[in-house]
Amino acid sequence: MLEIDRNSWSTSPRTVLITGVAGYIGSHTALAFLDAGWQVIGIDNLSVGKQRAVPQGLDFIQIDCTDPALPLIMRQMNIDAAVHFAGLIRVDESVQKPVEYYQANLCNAGTFFKSALAMGIKAVVFSSTAAVYGDTGSAPVVENTPTLPMSPYGRSKLAAEWVLRDLCAASDLRHVIFRYFNVAGADPCGRAGPRKDASHLIKAVSEAAVGRRTSLVINGEDYDTPDGTCVRDYIHVSDLADAHVAAVTHLLHGGQSMTLNCGYGRGFSVRDVIDRALPLADRPFDVAVGPRRPGDSPSVVADVQALWKALRWTPRFDDLGLILKTAIDWDRATLLSEPEAAETAGQQA
Repeated sequence: MLEIDRNSWSTSPRTVLITGVAGYIGSHTALAFLDAGWQVIGIDNLSVGKQRAVPQGLDFIQIDCTDPALPLIMRQMNIDAAVHFAGLIRVDESVQKPVEYYQANLCNAGTFFKSALAMGIKAVVFSSTAAVYGDTGSAPVVENTPTLPMSPYGRSKLAAEWVLRDLCAASDLRHVIFRYFNVAGADPCGRAGPRKDASHLIKAVSEAAVGRRTSLVINGEDYDTPDGTCVRDYIHVSDLADAHVAAVTHLLHGGQSMTLNCGYGRGFSVRDVIDRALPLADRPFDVAVGPRRPGDSPSVVADVQALWKALRWTPRFDDLGLILKTAIDWDRATLLSEPEAAETAGQQA
């Protein structure tokens, strides 16, 4: 498999607009574009993200991606492409707040896609999710697997995919839709990482490993998996960020619109992750078992052949131990800089 030479991606600086740039994946993707020599304009309303998470070296504007003034502001900036991250991401929360999730992930996305056209943007990469597939069984998930989402989060993202495809069919806009599996880890150079209030498993395990949390709760151990706990395909956030640069480059060089899974093609259970983290931990932590969470699938693992073939994307951090190490290093560093942030409450995993 050939690895893309980042220095050959463009012969002159191009400009990308990133929504949700103060978020976890948005900030890492901004770093990937900056590292590749792009000019980056980042927007965020900071309702969830923090301005301190916005990477240095980009132009940041605090504005909502649905603001009617956005096309007027951006029209003069000659933006080549957009990457849309802004939205809500918690499966469990979406079950309790479905209307908020449809507003953020469907209505707001549609408004932004329409604005992208008004700005003269020709290429959009959309942040979707493997939650659109639902309960897939143990087989790797391919892109044409039936989409039967089990939560408002998954349904809202799937509906936004439909909007984007229909808009592209009616215009000259082209797209790549990325269906993320489980994104984890932190920038290996220590420039970015997940927020303290992030809810995903590896973040919770990492915070337990450095003493920020005193315990973890596994949500269910009676699933039809080898050890009874949920199995997921984890992808390092920096590899995912590189895939976004490759996707935008693909579109700007005339590539066709497509939908691609983003993972590594291997699954690890909740207990696998905890067991791999324990030797890296600064101190032991308690692990308890609780009830299942609504909307969780037993096993979700990606088939990533289409991603590798279409974008010639080669991961650099495809190792669960390395993912955990970068996550723990980030939490260890932020714990030292923010010692008052340490928590004593248990955390669902």
